[in-house]
Amino acid sequence: MSINFEVKRTIHVSQQKVYKGLLDLDSAQQWMQGFVGIHRLDEGPLNVGSQWKETRKMFGKEASEHFEVIELNEPNKIVLRCDGTKGTTGKGEFVFTYIVASSSEDQTEVTLNGEIKGLTGLTKFFGKLMGGIFKKACAKDLNALKSYLETN
Repeated sequence: MSINFEVKRTIHVSQQKVYKGLLDLDSAQQWMQGFVGIHRLDEGPLNVGSQWKETRKMFGKEASEHFEVIELNEPNKIVLRCDGTKGTTGKGEFVFTYIVASSSEDQTEVTLNGEIKGLTGLTKFFGKLMGGIFKKACAKDLNALKSYLETN
């Protein structure tokens, strides 16, 4: 059983700027809530297969997760996979699909479709609650990214 959620935001900048902003790991510290650091596990521009370890402070503690780019379709789509078995979560697979659609020259709609799979035990039991928590966290991140892109 997987848990799915969706978050949409309209950002008042070009589609290309939003697409690049979503992939700009170097600027994450400017907008990402609880940011501690990002450690690239490869070099160069982000491509399919690129990986990094992202660390944030959550609930008063540092949590690190392992991300990988699994699909890029510039400037329309970005798919990221978080392997919970390689991070603080310790289980599960989290897939984040960003659909970036231009409404006009300076307005872009971002739709984030999240999917959580592979939960077991108590995490499976509390899965629906976790889906709500992840949706809320992703909404905060998109709000922060929106604010950052619209002012920079």
